[in-house]
Amino acid sequence: MSSGVLSSLPVRRTVDWRLRFGLLSLVWGFSFLFMKVGTEAFAPFQVTLGRLVFGTAVVAVAMAVKRERLPRGAWTWLHLAVAGLLLNALPFSLFAFSELTIPSSLAGICNATSPLWGMALSLVALSEDRPTRRRVAGLGIGFLGVLTVLGVWQGFDGLDVTGTALALLASLSYPVGWIYVRRTLAGSGHSHLSLTGAQLGLATLQLAVVTTLFTSMPAGFPVVPVLAVAALGTLGTGFAFLLQYALVAEVGPTTAQMVTYFTPVIATAAGVVVLGESLSWSTPVGAAIVLAGAALTQSRPRTATEAGKQPPRPPERRAERQKATARAAGHDGRPSRQT
Repeated sequence: MSSGVLSSLPVRRTVDWRLRFGLLSLVWGFSFLFMKVGTEAFAPFQVTLGRLVFGTAVVAVAMAVKRERLPRGAWTWLHLAVAGLLLNALPFSLFAFSELTIPSSLAGICNATSPLWGMALSLVALSEDRPTRRRVAGLGIGFLGVLTVLGVWQGFDGLDVTGTALALLASLSYPVGWIYVRRTLAGSGHSHLSLTGAQLGLATLQLAVVTTLFTSMPAGFPVVPVLAVAALGTLGTGFAFLLQYALVAEVGPTTAQMVTYFTPVIATAAGVVVLGESLSWSTPVGAAIVLAGAALTQSRPRTATEAGKQPPRPPERRAERQKATARAAGHDGRPSRQT
């Protein structure tokens, strides 16, 4: 799951990446609505299992078309099982449980805290990520936004604390999984598509066991919730992964991950317009503060080259370049020969 692997892949630019970026934002934003509708008829574990079944099927088809093989090695599969738990089975289930008691719009906003959790954890777990004033400020601003969303000055009045905590734990699970993958699978040599296909398959097996043990057969299969779960898996998991896969390969991980900042906006709009969910003023205001903090944690100071300036060359290298230019022009300190 290394972004370096993705960046080296050839990309067919059939549709402008901005349109695909917008489509990915739309799909992920509506995923919270699909979960909400699914949990109206099915248990949260059942919704998650359906999501993983449909999502794995889409990725499996993509692997078959590209003739990708599953990874090999017992340790690789063990690491993928942990990744499947942390990145798929656990957060998907936590979000589904959270939406039993909180609006889908709030769940989408909680999802936007993932970059904040990731920055905080990477400063501890990844030695190459150094704290800077900008990142620390971003963390502070982001968590101030979380407190605004929760309405702490009201003592959480009218807020389901358990559901909100589950959504925040789901958001925390993602960066924990990313750090684990970065430490264990980044240099495995397998393609991103192959690793993710295996990861989703293992997560599906995990949920199949849990769902069998802790839920009973649904009393019925209403059309709308079934379609919502199918859309959640096919679009929100399988198709969304393939979109992100292509975006990272074309524009790089930094630009592609900006979709995180648009997802809660769409999730909120979908919840309010489609499901008729209500919003207090603190929810959109807090969400904006969260996104601003997350953007700060992901930003990096521009280098001289990125700012449009050439970095100063050491004196000895500048002298060598001057000599090379002179030789190329026929002025190397000797009379030039003309033919």
